[in-house]
Amino acid sequence: MDSNQDVKELPINACWALLRATTVGRLAVWVEDHPDIFPLNYAVDHGTLVFRSREGTKVFGALSDAPVALEVDGYDPPTSKAWSVVAKGRAGAISQVHDLMDTVDLPLFPWQAGEKKRFIRIHPDLITGRRFPVADPDIWRTPLSDVRLASPE
Repeated sequence: MDSNQDVKELPINACWALLRATTVGRLAVWVEDHPDIFPLNYAVDHGTLVFRSREGTKVFGALSDAPVALEVDGYDPPTSKAWSVVAKGRAGAISQVHDLMDTVDLPLFPWQAGEKKRFIRIHPDLITGRRFPVADPDIWRTPLSDVRLASPE
């Protein structure tokens, strides 16, 4: 049986619903000569994704000329299915007073304490998503799965 047949591409409205249903994702940015990934809290706001942060590599990478990607995923226990959504686009600083006033009320609650004065808005050009059944862990078992290892001495 081809396991790819169980992967369902999600329509854009389902992707947005999943983006609204969670608040934690991973931001991928290009920094100098390599990609970097940062966990962050975000909020959906009028067809965009907003996060707040302090100055640093994440903000520098997000505001560079390179596009960014935000990935979120989850698991639905009743159906034993996982899902993943990726939003790709450009990020920009929110700096106009009226935009900042609208943004301050968004439910943005970073996990890490500290000053988070920078508000960044991602304008997605492409959003894709998929839903798929989670494989039974037993299919990955090998004859060595239950072998006890000797304790290190």
